[in-house]
Amino acid sequence: MADTVREIERKYEADDNTRLPDLAGIDRVAAVVEAGTEDLDAVYYDTADQRLAAAGITLRRRTGGRDAGWHLKLPVAPGVRDELRAPLSETPPPELTAFVRSRVLDGELVAVVRLRTRRTVRVLKDAAGTPLAEVAEDAVRAWPAAGAVDAGTAGAGRAGARWREIEVELAGDGDAGLLDEVGRVLTAAGVRPASAASKLERALAETGRGRDGAAPHTAEPDERPVHGSVKTAKAKAKAKAKAKGKAKAKGKGAGKRGKKGPTAGDVVLRYAREQVRVIIELDPAVRRDLPDAVHRMRVATRRLRSSFRSYGKVLDRAATRPIGVELKWLAAELGVERDREVLTERLREGLAEVPGTLRLGPVDARLRIWSERRRAGARDRLLDVLDGPRYLALLKTLHAFLEEPPLRGAAGRPAPEVAAGAVLKDYRRLARRTEAALAAPAGQQRDEALHGARKAAKRTRYAAEAARPALGRPAKKFAKRTKRVQQLLGDHQDSVVARDALRELATQAQRAGEGGFTFGLLYGREEALAADRERALPDVWRKASRRKHRAALRP
Repeated sequence: MADTVREIERKYEADDNTRLPDLAGIDRVAAVVEAGTEDLDAVYYDTADQRLAAAGITLRRRTGGRDAGWHLKLPVAPGVRDELRAPLSETPPPELTAFVRSRVLDGELVAVVRLRTRRTVRVLKDAAGTPLAEVAEDAVRAWPAAGAVDAGTAGAGRAGARWREIEVELAGDGDAGLLDEVGRVLTAAGVRPASAASKLERALAETGRGRDGAAPHTAEPDERPVHGSVKTAKAKAKAKAKAKGKAKAKGKGAGKRGKKGPTAGDVVLRYAREQVRVIIELDPAVRRDLPDAVHRMRVATRRLRSSFRSYGKVLDRAATRPIGVELKWLAAELGVERDREVLTERLREGLAEVPGTLRLGPVDARLRIWSERRRAGARDRLLDVLDGPRYLALLKTLHAFLEEPPLRGAAGRPAPEVAAGAVLKDYRRLARRTEAALAAPAGQQRDEALHGARKAAKRTRYAAEAARPALGRPAKKFAKRTKRVQQLLGDHQDSVVARDALRELATQAQRAGEGGFTFGLLYGREEALAADRERALPDVWRKASRRKHRAALRP
């Protein structure tokens, strides 16, 4: 695994007349210590159409300074990036390129620009001599990739650029408020916040390599790139508008866009695009095993697949059904480790609540052994999936889907009427399943019926979430009420799964001569919890299924 450093910094523009003001007067800063000058030489890599730059990601090979090597910077929040590092090598190292696979796909990473920087560093320290932040004054020279081999070639017909800037980077886990204080002193001295988020962004713009030399551009929601570059985003938006125009011509009731608001195609594609964005953006986080990343990525796959089924009048099911099959496969692969973690934690918490007098045998050790056996290889398997051809093919398919969405005639109709119809159709499916579950005899048949109702509740909730831009507050409330039903049914299903695991644990303990009493006790508690959820369901369902909630959805 590559080394990771959290980078929290602010950037400012400077010129030859800029003089750094006295920063020693800032609260907590007792001294400003000269840390010398460094000469840095960095070559930045990207695809030919700059997919990484479009996503605010930078990959560079840098020599000179204290941290020579390969650096991959992934955006976390404005002014915050995670820098992943690998040792120097001639070509981009696989341990870093894996983290951008969801962006690059099978595209080639090539040198796009070279930067040489003369950096003068000062360290802000507190009274105890602890570093608080570093202030770097950078004199930067940049050339496009064609001139990257020899910086002296800029005068030979290749466009180059020069500028000065100031970077203030927080040291360690310091207080980000210090950056605000330093920023106020700098701006009071006439220093301006940088217009570009990174040196690469400025270099691409000033050397004519960025988006046909255009000024920095922030993509609108409907043109924000998923895999491709911002350079091609507007072209994609035009193509999408053309496709929507065709759909509007087919659909009934298509009128002037300005008067009737967004179409059903607008709303559904916006939702689908958001889920694809989440899948792609979370890929590096899943690879890094960051908290909750696997769960969030799996939810996005489920939401996207659910939208295909709910909005079949908008998106052609002949085209989306095969994508749904692959999304279901990916969700299952993502769930292997996640489900084990959740189940183990549930059982561990249950054991912790059992009094010591009733904890008979090595129950904690037995649970740990059971969990580790299930965990063995799960992490490696998931990484193999993300590195495999099937996942890459799915990413390409999603990209193609967004470029040429398979819109049907209803896509051109006003969004409210189509969205309401889709949500209410899913609701009726949920109502049938819930009523059937309530009428089913206790035991396995009811458990299976309740599980089916849970899946229907999730689908209805996702359909209502997708409909919010069209239906507003009523859709938001409807999704919230349906979520309550889903959560109650989810608690019941979790209990069913937990009881299966406890039965397995008790059997293993019995065979090992340890006795299964404690696991049997937990089994009984889970059984009681499930019965409690079954008793609560009629009231929760009655409140969620009131006619007025459905009436509020109708335009």
